[in-house]
Amino acid sequence: MSKSIEVKTSQKNYTVLVGSDIFEDQIKEVADSFNGDNLFVLVDENVEKYHSDLINKSFEETGKNFFLMTVPEGEKSKSVSFWNTCIEFLLENGVRRNTPVFVIGGGVTGDVGGFAAASALRGVPLIHVPTTVLAMVDSSIGGKTGVNHSTGKNLIGAFYQPYKVIADISFLNTLPRDEWTNGLSEILKYGAIEQVDIFDKAEIFLQHKIEEISKDKLIDLITDCIQIKADIVEKDEFEGNIRAYLNFGHTFAHALEKECSYQSISHGEAVYLGMLAAIELSNHFGAKLNPDKLLKFRSLYHYRVSKEELSLEDLTDHMKFDKKRTSQYIRFVLLDEWQSPILKEVRSDDVIHQAWKVALDEL
Repeated sequence: MSKSIEVKTSQKNYTVLVGSDIFEDQIKEVADSFNGDNLFVLVDENVEKYHSDLINKSFEETGKNFFLMTVPEGEKSKSVSFWNTCIEFLLENGVRRNTPVFVIGGGVTGDVGGFAAASALRGVPLIHVPTTVLAMVDSSIGGKTGVNHSTGKNLIGAFYQPYKVIADISFLNTLPRDEWTNGLSEILKYGAIEQVDIFDKAEIFLQHKIEEISKDKLIDLITDCIQIKADIVEKDEFEGNIRAYLNFGHTFAHALEKECSYQSISHGEAVYLGMLAAIELSNHFGAKLNPDKLLKFRSLYHYRVSKEELSLEDLTDHMKFDKKRTSQYIRFVLLDEWQSPILKEVRSDDVIHQAWKVALDEL
C-alpha cells in the first residue's frame, strides 16, 4: 500500500510518496529521471548502521556513481560548521546543477542536508527520504531548511523545496520508541489545529508493542498529516500568515530546548509541553479547552529534566529571541477552540509564566 500527495508551491510542485518497502524502487526511478553519472547521499549515522545493505544495494542498482557521507546523530550536526562540511563534500566531489542529492534521515539530517542542497551552486535537486515519524509528518514537507546559531534554533537557512519526498515506513522498524513519541507530538499538533479525528487515529501509538501497529493505519495517519501541511504550505509558502499555525506549541518548545542546551529534552518532548502551555494560555484568553485530548498520551513521554532545574524568567527571555517575533511582544499560536488557531501577541510575562507553570507541572 502506498499513497501519494502533491505539494504545490511557487518554487515547484512535487510528490510525497508514503508507503512500505518503496525505497529501492523509488531510488531507481528518481535516479533514472536525471542525466549524468553521479548521485550524492547524505545519511544519518543510525540509519546507515541499520540499513546500510539496503541503501548501498539500492544505489548500486541505479548503475551510477554515488558519493555517500554520514551525518552524525544529534543536534550538534545542525551547525554552520557541519553545514560547511556538507558543502565541501558536494563541491569537492563535483556536484553539478543537475546532480540529485538524496538526504536520508530524521529532522536534523533533513535540515542540514537540505540547506546544503539549497546552497551548493545556488541549488541542486534535493530528494528527502525521511526515516523518523517526525520527519515524515513535518520537517521533510514544505521547504524549510537550516541550521542553529548560538542565539537560537533554525536562525540560518532557506526555504528550498525538494524534488520529491519518499516516506518509507519500513525505516521505522528500527526507530527507538522514544523517537516514535517525538513524532507523535507533531501529529497531535495537526489534531489541535486542523483535524479532530487525528486524536483518535493517534491512539495507535498507545499500543504496548509499537511493531504491531497496522501499516495501513500508520500510512493513513502519516498521509493525513502531510496533506494538512501541504494544504497550508500551498496557501502560505513563506510563513506570512497561516503557516505560522504549524508552530502551535513551538514558541514554548524552542525556548525549552534552548534552556536545556538542546541536550536533556528532545524536540518532540518540548513540543508536547509547549502545546500544554499554549492550551493554558488559550484558556486564559477565553477558550474552554480540555487538555485531556493531549494528556491521554502523557504516559509515552519520559522526561530527563525536572521543573526545579528550569527558570520561568530564563524560559520567557528565550522566547523574546524567537525568529518569528516581529514586535516587542511575544507572538503565540493559540486556539479559540479546537481546530480554530489564531495568532496573538501577549504582553504580560506573568500570564506567560502561569502557562509555563501548568506545563512544567507535568515534569
